[in-house]
Amino acid sequence: MSESGRPLGATLEPLLAEACGGRLGAVSWFTSAWQAGGASTGQAVFRGEDGTAHEVIVKLPVGPMEHRWTTLVGGVDGSGERVCTATPRVLASGTTLGSYDLAWIVEERLEPTPLSAHLDEHAPRDLVRAAVEWYAAAGRMRDVTSGDAPASKDWAAIIAKGREVAHQHGIGEEQRWNGAIRTVQRHLDDLVRRWNDRPITTWCHGDLHFGNALRRPGTRPGDGCVLIDLALVHAGHWVEDAVYLERLYWAKPEMLHGVKPVSEMARIMRERHMLHGEDYAMLANIRRVLMAASVPAFLNHEGHPKYVHAALEMLEKLLPQLV
Repeated sequence: MSESGRPLGATLEPLLAEACGGRLGAVSWFTSAWQAGGASTGQAVFRGEDGTAHEVIVKLPVGPMEHRWTTLVGGVDGSGERVCTATPRVLASGTTLGSYDLAWIVEERLEPTPLSAHLDEHAPRDLVRAAVEWYAAAGRMRDVTSGDAPASKDWAAIIAKGREVAHQHGIGEEQRWNGAIRTVQRHLDDLVRRWNDRPITTWCHGDLHFGNALRRPGTRPGDGCVLIDLALVHAGHWVEDAVYLERLYWAKPEMLHGVKPVSEMARIMRERHMLHGEDYAMLANIRRVLMAASVPAFLNHEGHPKYVHAALEMLEKLLPQLV
């Protein structure tokens, strides 16, 4: 909210209209599920250069990472073709409004209901295909360099915290957890080394799940989807996104309708000649072990007994293959 008590967007709307060259119609501001703090979101009509009317969403302010990547892949290339069909089309954007240092975006309006509201058999494949399209487009727009490599997590501290939880009787199946985590700790240096040696070749979405995927108006399940929320984009390996999506359903694999995110993503990338020869299956298993062994450390967020049990079973299944 602004100092006047009005939504920030409403206060800045005249400046926004000016920045859009008079092509943005009146904005209807509303509270959205994805906005935070003093952010404003609104609906409007935007007139293209050819006079075509587009239903749009207006967002301000937008964080630097989300603004950078949404605008980078949301436009058109030199031939007039869309850079990426798996992210929202951006019709206008900027990093200032008048004298304010404030980033904003005007992008195509999508169906408001995310795929998570109805996980049919098409949703997993639509999401994975969109992720691969994102990887390809992001890589075309900006190469991943050695300087983009992320810092390694302190896996030793995270897993030690989880073992402490188990020692304090704060988790079910305590003895099994103690044994599994002890095994992970004995081999942790090797596991982390192998994980840190992975090829850093992908701009990962960073928050790949069905709540961050919408459909375009007029499309049906199976026609693809659009990824939103690019605030956590980072350099890494694509199995990070795939395992992140998969692990959300360790306790309810039936929700994925038989789709295995890692295998499905690899299949599509292989068809597009995007694989680089690494042992992605081994990397995915290492990532699964590290994520599963971290679950006891985050019981406040991941403490559903069925999920915790599924993570334990994942550990016990994979550790003999890796160590």
